[in-house]
Amino acid sequence: MEPPDHTRYRKTVSAVFTSRAVAALRDGVEQTAAKLLDQLADQSGVSDVVDVVGRYCSQLPVAIISDILGVPERDRRRVLEFGELAAPSLDFGLPWWQYRRVQEGIAGFNFWLRDHLRQLRRNPGDDLMSQLIQTAESGSAETHLNEDELQAVAGLVLAAGFETTVNLLGNGIRILLDAPEHLHTLHQRPELWPNAVEEILRLESPVQLTARVALNDVELAGSRIKRGELVVVYLAAANRDPEVFPDPHHFDIERPNAGKHLAFSSGRHFCLGAALARAEGEVGLRTFFERFPEARAAGTGSRRDTRVLRGWSSLPVMLGPARSMVSS
Repeated sequence: MEPPDHTRYRKTVSAVFTSRAVAALRDGVEQTAAKLLDQLADQSGVSDVVDVVGRYCSQLPVAIISDILGVPERDRRRVLEFGELAAPSLDFGLPWWQYRRVQEGIAGFNFWLRDHLRQLRRNPGDDLMSQLIQTAESGSAETHLNEDELQAVAGLVLAAGFETTVNLLGNGIRILLDAPEHLHTLHQRPELWPNAVEEILRLESPVQLTARVALNDVELAGSRIKRGELVVVYLAAANRDPEVFPDPHHFDIERPNAGKHLAFSSGRHFCLGAALARAEGEVGLRTFFERFPEARAAGTGSRRDTRVLRGWSSLPVMLGPARSMVSS
């Protein structure tokens, strides 16, 4: 989207997803992560191998975005299934059988989402989606959305609010399991966790590429691009640009400019949920390794079958003994 439509949609959602509102969610992230890790510890033995993507990395973001958007617990499985179905829709060149499966899944999700929004209209809660509905329907012309626009925005926020964070957590766990020296440093210097998350985002960008359409004829780095042409932007390559990041393929939690990555895009298309994703990444990874300090990889795992998103569909991990967590 570009202005003026982009401006209207962005302003409407930004009025609800303020930095203060996102900051207030951090306690909920801490509590949800602790609850999920308690369940892992209770249900798993010291030598058990678990798929941390299915048991933890996917569960944490789904729980958080569901709380934000007023999704009852009984429907959270549907949200997770939608993410698994919709992720391939971002790709190009899908085989016909997969395209049909994706379309059927999205149609079913849209039917559920329409009903969910109607219920929130009738019985609004204190969640951000109820606030978004109120802003979109009773606000000024600058923030008004019709029903189709509201449903599209709600679906986008719901999917984008957890799908990429699942990848951030899975990528982070695997990178750190493969770099025990960095885990040792983080244990000694926990203030490095925010920068470690930035470095994970840089090195293993959950969103590998995006695209733009040229609005005018332009010459870029010696290449002529005509108006209307599609330009694919490889974010993962930009995040390993040696002119910006020395030794770019090396994982360094103390890299001074790790935060200069483009994993959240930039400009007016900068990710609206970046602050929430960073909080979930920091809390989710830190609490996992505090709870299971002897965790180790227990197999190669399997990558997601998509070009646009980079993450793990399964990641087997032997948790080891769980450390008791004492509330401060």
